Amino acid sequence: MAVTESAPVAPTSAQEGILRRQSLRESAARTYARALPIVPVRARGLTIEGADGRRYLDCLSGAGTLALGHNHPVILEAIKKVIDSGAPLHVLDLATPVKDAFTTELFATLPRRLADDARIQFCGPAGTDAVEAAFKLVRNATGREGLLAFTGAYHGMTAGALAASGGATDVRVTRLPYPHDYRCPLGVGGERGAEIAARWTETLLDDPKSGVPAPAGMILEPVQGEGGVIPAPDGWLRRMRRITADRSIPLIADEVQTGVGRTGAFWAVDHSGVVPDVMVMSKAIGGSLPLAVIVYRSGLDVWQPGAHAGTFRGNQLAMAAGAATLAFVRENRLAERAAALGARMLGQLQGLATAHPCIGDVRGRGLMIGIELVAPDTTADVPPPAPALAAAVQRECLRRGLIVELGGRHNAVVRLLPPLTLTDEQAVAVLDRFADALAAAERTPPQPSDPGPSR
Repeated sequence: MAVTESAPVAPTSAQEGILRRQSLRESAARTYARALPIVPVRARGLTIEGADGRRYLDCLSGAGTLALGHNHPVILEAIKKVIDSGAPLHVLDLATPVKDAFTTELFATLPRRLADDARIQFCGPAGTDAVEAAFKLVRNATGREGLLAFTGAYHGMTAGALAASGGATDVRVTRLPYPHDYRCPLGVGGERGAEIAARWTETLLDDPKSGVPAPAGMILEPVQGEGGVIPAPDGWLRRMRRITADRSIPLIADEVQTGVGRTGAFWAVDHSGVVPDVMVMSKAIGGSLPLAVIVYRSGLDVWQPGAHAGTFRGNQLAMAAGAATLAFVRENRLAERAAALGARMLGQLQGLATAHPCIGDVRGRGLMIGIELVAPDTTADVPPPAPALAAAVQRECLRRGLIVELGGRHNAVVRLLPPLTLTDEQAVAVLDRFADALAAAERTPPQPSDPGPSR
């Protein structure tokens, strides 16, 4: 397919210097900068312009943070209004008109049965701190310690959040199988695989010899993002809600990446009609600025003042930008738009898969899309993942002016997280560039893959 962006140009000496100094000065823990050696200087909507003058279509969107893309006018206006007003920018957790407007707008988007009886806790401005707050909340409210989490999960980089994520070994967290049609942990897939996974959860909780005491809570992602873009079946989610409710186990929904219209509903739990006891939110709720909260049933609100505090809980600019984002998504029905456009893109990618055996699976919900790349020349029922090919596709995408992310168990899933303002024409350009990059990567001898971001 034709590539609409010019061939890569040599980086300017200024860009080379900035990248060299970053490599020398920043820690070995840096992530995105390794796979994306660009220096953004301007951005608008889907487009980023680098210091070398090249333009890129950004389908990473701040790891899902930029629901409206870069520098949307309604966000800039909301930020400017606060700055021009002379309002304090740092207020700890004091009440302000800006916070009140944000909370009101957020509550208007929540599942009604939660919003009518909810409390909100403003956390430190990262999703992982909100996850920690959720764990402390349910442990305090129940008097119990253990947690239920799922294979493939990702909940953040602090100690407690990592302990509930897929790569941890913390014995306080019990691992449960997450349904996965393509790589079913039980070797079944489909509705049957989800049913067996749910039955295992029930058995584990009800068997007095399972070694799993009554937990403080269950945390799940309605769509696993870093785990490889794996949507949970709606019926399975409803089953988890029944299992937890029947046993007085608070259910925590991690909507950090799935919220604010990303999956084709305002909150991903809306697809199934599930109302969790706690919702964890960050990323898009701050309109591109740092903000994180948990919202939970008032009956859980038994902790003492200061039980979860933080100096930067009152980010006024983020609250203003967030309120503007929430209102814009709601008023312009961008969740519905994401559902329709995402379904169309999924269909086109599935069509592409028929011509490329290296595409093992295409999946997602709304504008949260994953393409799993595999080694096709095998006799296995499910071919092994191909992380080196995925890394090559990411590089070829960047050469064509397209920024994509990798994820999944073996970093073999190419992830698309475009802004909800994506136009039909831009969607075509994204898919054209991806298809061209895939074809180029297939022609290139494989190289060792980068270990990828360890977010």
